Amino acid sequence: MKITRKELLRLGGAALLAGGAGAAVRALDAGAGPAPTATDAIRWGMVVDTRACAAQTECRECSRACNATHNVPQIPVESQQVKWISKEPQARVFPFQVAAAGEAAAASVPVLCNHCASPPCVPVCPTQATWKRADGIVMMDYHRCIGCRYCMAACPYGARSFNFVSPRPYLAQTSPDYPTRTQGVVEKCNFCAERLAAGRQPACVEACPVKALEFGNLNDASSSVRRALRARPAVQRRPELGTAPAVFYLL
Repeated sequence: MKITRKELLRLGGAALLAGGAGAAVRALDAGAGPAPTATDAIRWGMVVDTRACAAQTECRECSRACNATHNVPQIPVESQQVKWISKEPQARVFPFQVAAAGEAAAASVPVLCNHCASPPCVPVCPTQATWKRADGIVMMDYHRCIGCRYCMAACPYGARSFNFVSPRPYLAQTSPDYPTRTQGVVEKCNFCAERLAAGRQPACVEACPVKALEFGNLNDASSSVRRALRARPAVQRRPELGTAPAVFYLL
């Protein structure tokens, strides 16, 4: 069987990518590190089925649900847009990795805050407006944020947005269950921490019509996310940086 150079690069790149995420999954399966205590028995994570998502080329239900839930403004000026979760081409999501070729590279997948185990955004914040919870969620305190944007510079995934203008005029409706923000602060996905506290799944997960998003406890070997990671090879975004993202993408 003949194989083209492009196909060889695609297969080899995919294998390298899966190998990086595979090491993270194997560490979870092996229970690497000390036994979890009552405070760190949970580490929330998400698994994205890239095949199922890419097949829904025009679907943006995850973004719509997130925007409505968290009062994310719809600002027409692209350079001022605020995004918690959006769909981007795979070639842009994995810019330094050979993830796919041809149609697959152009197919879009959701991107959001990776809620890294070692988040580079946390130590650079001068006011502790950004911090990591015991369950792995990287949170923000909008009242502490002074708009220095150090966290945006530190994040290698572009997962944070800055409110260059007041977001409130760009909200057709507001949800009373989540605070609106002000001009001059940074914001991002919080894994729907407020919904988790009420025993609910993240809004994007509930809204996905093809169930391309799975959410659960990465520290629980029987959770849906761990079962998904055992079933298929997966990749993380830029694993070479050592941030240990909690968002995995199934190949």
